[in-house]
This record gives sequence, C-alpha cells and structure tokens, in this order.
Amino acid sequence: MSTKIHTTLRVDKKNYEEAKEILNRLGLNVSQAFNIFVAMVKEHRGLPFELKLPNEKTRKVIKEARKGKNLIEVKNIKELEKTIK
Repeated sequence: MSTKIHTTLRVDKKNYEEAKEILNRLGLNVSQAFNIFVAMVKEHRGLPFELKLPNEKTRKVIKEARKGKNLIEVKNIKELEKTIK
C-alpha cells in the first residue's frame, strides 16, 4: 500500500463547487478525482490533455467577443444553424 500525503490546494470557489457537483454525479469525490489526475500526469509524463495557445485569428475573435463585438444571440440550436448557413 502506498503512503498518502495531505496537501492543500487553492482553487476558485465557484469552479470548485461546480466541479464537485459534476464529480458527485460521476460517483467521485474531489480527492478521488485529484488522485486520478495525478496518476494520469504520471502516465502521460505531462498533462493528460493538450494545451495550446490560440492562433492570431482566434486571439482576435476572443478579443472582439470580450468587447461585445460581432456577437449574435440565439435562443436554440435551430436559430444557430440558420445563422451559420
């Protein structure tokens, strides 16, 4: 049996609470999920997901969206589909 350690993490409260609810629905608690994450970091010898910096076009769109530019509002997926055609 492996030795366990106690650790403290500082996380955003809202994100933590939302993640905790999702994990609960998956049958996991935060400690179990963190242990899975640590095991996957070890397995992948890095983060178990890809991290990318956005390209120039994506950065421009993000910047515009944050300023409220070029946004559309739709009520459902059908409206969205009509908008992108």
